Amino acid sequence: MDERTLIKQWNQLRLQIIQAQIAPALVLIAIVALASIGSFNEASDGAKFLALGVTAVTGILATISQYAAVREGEALIVDLRKVDKPSAVAQKIADSRGLVSLSAIAIIAFDIAIFALTVWAVLGA
Repeated sequence: MDERTLIKQWNQLRLQIIQAQIAPALVLIAIVALASIGSFNEASDGAKFLALGVTAVTGILATISQYAAVREGEALIVDLRKVDKPSAVAQKIADSRGLVSLSAIAIIAFDIAIFALTVWAVLGA
């Protein structure tokens, strides 16, 4: 692939990561709003576990999508390094492997932390 195609693919992968965060963010907004007004205090156990299940599934599916985009981004970086006479943009992207790898770790770590806080908010530890 040529440089232009690789950069276009890079931007699509970045957009995929961003878009994958929308559904979990909306679910978390609902959970925070409900927890803030004390809705889970009076909710049945079934409702609490349903909220946690929806949160978990939404988060897991988003994480899979984001992680796949990160892995594809890492492969794309390898291809960009092979481009003859890369532009400044292509060179910056090619030099971002460490940040891309770090983002994969951060996605997993933040997902676990947010889910733990969600469990705490819903079940009221």
